[in-house]
Amino acid sequence: MNLKSSNLKQIAFIVTLIASTLGLTNCSTGKSEENENATKAVALPVHTVEISDAVTVKDYLGTIEGKVNVEIRPQVEGILQEIYVDEGSFVQKGQKLFKVDASAYQEVLNNMVATQNVAKAKLENAKLEVERLRPLVENDVISDVRLQTAKSEYDVAMASLDQATAAVRSAQINKEFTILTAPVSGYIGRIPKRIGNLVSKGDNEPLTVLSDVQEVFVYFSMNESDFLYFTKLKAKQDSAAGIVLSNNQLSFPEATLILADGEEYAKKGRVDAVNGQVDRTTGAISLRASFPNTKNILRSGSTGTLKISEVKKDVIQIPQIATSELQDRTFVYVLNKDNKVERRSITINGTSKDNYIVSSGLNRGDRVLLSGLDKITDGSSVIPIQQQ
Repeated sequence: MNLKSSNLKQIAFIVTLIASTLGLTNCSTGKSEENENATKAVALPVHTVEISDAVTVKDYLGTIEGKVNVEIRPQVEGILQEIYVDEGSFVQKGQKLFKVDASAYQEVLNNMVATQNVAKAKLENAKLEVERLRPLVENDVISDVRLQTAKSEYDVAMASLDQATAAVRSAQINKEFTILTAPVSGYIGRIPKRIGNLVSKGDNEPLTVLSDVQEVFVYFSMNESDFLYFTKLKAKQDSAAGIVLSNNQLSFPEATLILADGEEYAKKGRVDAVNGQVDRTTGAISLRASFPNTKNILRSGSTGTLKISEVKKDVIQIPQIATSELQDRTFVYVLNKDNKVERRSITINGTSKDNYIVSSGLNRGDRVLLSGLDKITDGSSVIPIQQQ
């Protein structure tokens, strides 16, 4: 009996010892988890959302054309005898460009001059006849009918001389047309014809195209929404100034031209012409911007990208680095009042420099994580470092 009692006491002691050990282990584990959770809070920079004005830059593909593009076409038919310029060369107004064989036109001119001389002689004879008959009529030697007939012949001779003189001038003009000169200063385009080719004013293509590129036009299209923005902006400005808006008063910011090599053109341009109608098929309207080209960098037929700024009032902006993308959606990580992370979907409505313009998903005062997005998940604790 004593032996049984002793065994029971030993078993009770072992059970108590095991329970005590398990209790200590659980306490230790709880403290370890608390310490681990505490060490999981990461110090990361945050940005507090504010409302401000944003400057957005819209890109528009444009085509560059010289201010003056003149097709050089012959006014007379003949053999191309001389080409005085080369493709791509710069010419001054009045400089000779081409010569058409003028021999046939010289012969026509000679013939017209001869006809003119005959008409002059006939007029002189008619004049002499009138002067001869006038005293005879005055002395009643002959009837007045003879004098009237002589005067009519004189008038006919004078008209014939005028006609011959006009024919001479016409022949001279045709002969002058055999020399083609530059109507404006500019650069010579491609010359498809060669010496010896037959040319005429009915040819499908011109002898060349002369471009005055001291100032160039950039033609581009803008969607109706963007155009209405500038229209309404100008209307507000004019209303404040007491001015009645008209189509000729549309105002656009200065335009920046990005060349085909990606570099920015040194001079700023201005939008100075707007098409009167919106294209029904594309919903776009055509515009024209002019740029100075004193260094002759720009050429007709080139392309470039126009950048025009818009100012959007009272919008939410966040740095682009604060966002992440998944499929077609954009997300940010927002801190709640307990500094816990919450992933939130946002809607982007344009860019302003390094910022996104947010139309929905964020409110003023929200705190958005700027970096370390790969280190946290929904519900993670963060020690916020406020960024300006």
